[in-house]
Amino acid sequence: MPIADFETAVPTVMHAAVYKGESTVAVEQIPTPEIGAGELLVRVEACGICHTDLKKIEHNLLAPPRIYGHETAGVVSRVGRGVHDFKPGDRVVVFHHIPCSDCFYCRKKLYAQCPVYKKVGVTAGFEPAGGGFSQYVRVMDWIVRRGVEKIPDGISFERASFVEPVNTCLKGVMQCAPEPGEVALVLGQGPIGLLMTMLLRRSGARVLATDMIASRRELSLHCGAEQAFDPRSVDVGAKVLGLTEQRGADLVIVATSAPGLVDQAVRRSRAGARILLFAQTSDTERIELSGASICVGERTIFGSYSASVDLQKLSAELVFSGELPVDLLVSHRLPLAKIRSAFDLALHPDSRSLKIIVEPQR
Repeated sequence: MPIADFETAVPTVMHAAVYKGESTVAVEQIPTPEIGAGELLVRVEACGICHTDLKKIEHNLLAPPRIYGHETAGVVSRVGRGVHDFKPGDRVVVFHHIPCSDCFYCRKKLYAQCPVYKKVGVTAGFEPAGGGFSQYVRVMDWIVRRGVEKIPDGISFERASFVEPVNTCLKGVMQCAPEPGEVALVLGQGPIGLLMTMLLRRSGARVLATDMIASRRELSLHCGAEQAFDPRSVDVGAKVLGLTEQRGADLVIVATSAPGLVDQAVRRSRAGARILLFAQTSDTERIELSGASICVGERTIFGSYSASVDLQKLSAELVFSGELPVDLLVSHRLPLAKIRSAFDLALHPDSRSLKIIVEPQR
């Protein structure tokens, strides 16, 4: 039986979307997780679909069975012994990674490389993998201590589910160190690219954006882009040169993954530019570049991955305050039973699909 100070009416079994291997996910009935001392059981109300999880599923990057989903917002249902900061009924956002703060990488603030950070601390069952695509998740003790944020009254679970992805984007933008007036080019205006556009505009940068879907280009203008281009019909390089006195962009963010896109980022940037790779998360992806374009051109290429515990409070504030209009990004809200359709929409977006939210309690 769970070790708990207080228990609400929680079913002994629940529904979850279980990754079965061979790019297959099936909604199954499994035992509701039990919790131990220092832990929480959270009823999942909303979980956003992230392309990082989709890559793991579609390319079979991790061994099954697992339950993915990490952009999780819900309600505390049970509280383990020794937990004093949360109680049943609290509305919360749950991060699934938290670093130790004491190792070599933590001292350098490279939290995503910390061995403890790499150990996932939220599960719905099986090998921990986030678990948000289920009706309940078990939040382990080190996550409870530092990786759970309360949701203010009046804020929807849907909006709250953006706290984790906003954190990851904010981390990347801060690494870019944009200065007011600099020209930033964002390649891709999916949910992540649009969040990047919002955050860059907030920094005072002039934002240019590209995407092949017209509705996304239009939305990017509402999110802070000065101009948005279809790379199939517009010479983006010429446009960037025309807006930068023929230099090229001061910084480029590659917010989507496609062959040749990193090379395009280099060619559309000025000498000495910063180029952030944000979507290149699969070991199967390969990049070929001119060495001289980096060395002689004195460009800096770097990556940013996952969230920063240092930005947890700020990312929550940006979402909860409404400073970032994240509600504009939600296109679909689907129950757990239709998660395969949700994945297909995310993998093969049409003119309507953007951020897709799974609602496991529907």
